[in-house]
Amino acid sequence: MTHFSLPRGNAEHWYRTRRLSDDITLIDEPGIKPFYRCNIWHVRGRDRDLVVDFGLGAVPLRQQVALLAERDITAIASHCHFDHIGAAHEFGCCHVHAAEAGILAAPDNQHTLADLFLDNEMFDILPPAPYTHTRYRITAPASIAEVEDGDVIDLGGRTFTVLHTPGHSPGGLALWESRTGTLISGDVIYDGELIEDAYHSDLDDYTKSLRRLRELPVRTVHGGHFPSFSGERLHTLIDQWLRGHQR
Repeated sequence: MTHFSLPRGNAEHWYRTRRLSDDITLIDEPGIKPFYRCNIWHVRGRDRDLVVDFGLGAVPLRQQVALLAERDITAIASHCHFDHIGAAHEFGCCHVHAAEAGILAAPDNQHTLADLFLDNEMFDILPPAPYTHTRYRITAPASIAEVEDGDVIDLGGRTFTVLHTPGHSPGGLALWESRTGTLISGDVIYDGELIEDAYHSDLDDYTKSLRRLRELPVRTVHGGHFPSFSGERLHTLIDQWLRGHQR
């Protein structure tokens, strides 16, 4: 583990929100370096809202982001790595693919990859005290609802279809809104270095998932990390990955 001094942030400024198009808001943690910084996606529906992923959880998410306290929310974990499920328990019930429901129910630091990545190298600014790396633990949600490929998330006035996209992890999920051509992709694809060698990654699954996404008429991709990008950029990223992994 790396040992050097970093400043600490404060809870009131730990999260940042930026509203994008189509009533979608990006919530993130700017004290975390971009490679490790999870994108938390909030989608406004007519009857209820959607939140995909939950960040590190070192600072209470719903307490600090007013947007998340306004309405009923459907909470979905794109997968169960620590940087995506830290605050999942704040939403009462969290939806996850069946292949990773066991990890979410007992999220130890080994199976969520916290043991592998969580140290000072992740941060420009540390979370406020009393946070420490060695005492970091993820709390399991009170209730877990399993979702499968093809399930529909209805927010009222807009719907997202669940796509099972294993490869990065066995229960990886993406959400597809065909009306707007919007893909919330989790960590199976984003515009940056992809992690394909975690203990439960699978390159054959990765290939199948990316080929499936390549066929969708995507206009906008909101990934698990880094800025959003176009459908054209999605095609480029997938084609580059597939060429680099030909067998």
